[in-house]
Amino acid sequence: MRRPDLNQVKEKIEYLAVGSELLTSSYLETNSLLLAERLENLGLKLRYKSVVSDRIEDIVEALKTALHRSYLIFISGGLGPTEDDRTREAVSRVTKLPLVFRSSIIHKIEQRFAARGAKMTPSNRKQAYIIEGSEVLENQNGTAPGLWLETGRNFIALLPGPPFEFKPMAEKLIEEKLAPYRNKYVLRAIIKTTGAGESWVEDRIKSVYRLLPGELELTTLASPGEVQIRLTLPVKEINAQVEEAFNQIKNRIVKLLGPKVFSTEGQSLEEVIGLELSKRRQTLACAESCSGGLLADRITSIAGSSNYFLASLVTYSNKAKNVFLGVPGRLIKEKGAVSREVAEAMAAGTRKKTRANFALAITGIAGPGGGSSKKPVGLVYIGLASQDGIEVTENHFHGNRRQIKFQSTQKALDMLRLKLREA
Repeated sequence: MRRPDLNQVKEKIEYLAVGSELLTSSYLETNSLLLAERLENLGLKLRYKSVVSDRIEDIVEALKTALHRSYLIFISGGLGPTEDDRTREAVSRVTKLPLVFRSSIIHKIEQRFAARGAKMTPSNRKQAYIIEGSEVLENQNGTAPGLWLETGRNFIALLPGPPFEFKPMAEKLIEEKLAPYRNKYVLRAIIKTTGAGESWVEDRIKSVYRLLPGELELTTLASPGEVQIRLTLPVKEINAQVEEAFNQIKNRIVKLLGPKVFSTEGQSLEEVIGLELSKRRQTLACAESCSGGLLADRITSIAGSSNYFLASLVTYSNKAKNVFLGVPGRLIKEKGAVSREVAEAMAAGTRKKTRANFALAITGIAGPGGGSSKKPVGLVYIGLASQDGIEVTENHFHGNRRQIKFQSTQKALDMLRLKLREA
């Protein structure tokens, strides 16, 4: 079959997620994020991303649109054994290619069940039907095989929806099938900022846009507590002149954003803090109330954090703040657990108890309830204790409970980062 032109494939890649659960508030679709990252590593990028229900009519309609406007389509989900898994049927209908039974697939599924001491159910036979002419992609982590189909104009990749199945299959497929379509050289930079919103960042860097070479793509990605600026430049070859021009743009952005920038290499804030504390051979401890241990979780997610992180005290109740941190009960009664004074006492008590160089303390109202006109949801006090004394900030975060908790930890880490910059 005739294959699409190289440049066509590079410019027209699409992702289609199938599953009615993805259209609800209880399920977060993450496969597209992994796919976009792996494609970016090859200098390729997604142009379109869609989510569609399990109804076969909806899948057919979405697939027709994708095949018309794109040359390479990744489809995830709808390959399972149940009645609402209809992706294979939809692709068969649109491409007019029949489904054919493969006994070798059903044999592998039976072996997988037997290895777990179970018997394959009759419904699993559905997964042994493939689209005629397609290549079977082995699934090491589940019963649903993937498929790779070339139609003459399009490439179609059918992959299972569960992330632990999708990830290894997508990575293997991209490496094996997309190598000829890779942009040989790509210059890339990820500049991360915190402490400012997307509009502030955009206003500061808008003068840079007129300086961008035609092929250089600048995108911003905002999330609670963080704004990223991504620079991507595909080039025919990398030489000193090209690198210098790219770095000039990158450095200009960093200069315009000043201390709001915490990383130019894509590291998380907790990674940056960890590297700095390790280099200085200094230690950190935490006391958390409304963040419920999220700050400690972020810090300890970094390998080697035991070199600088001593302890975390999740003092959620007023009694715990008094017993473990020495916060006076009278102070809590007079000022309230969510107050500047209590945050200061928590930070001081943590540093005294652990003898850490730095202590961070968080107390606030994460919501959705518990707020008042004087102390609304999102009010968070954060304390930082060091040999120089105690600094406390009053913060008003917005969003749901999870977002407020994350922003609280982001602000706490950034307070420490800025403190380390001063030294």
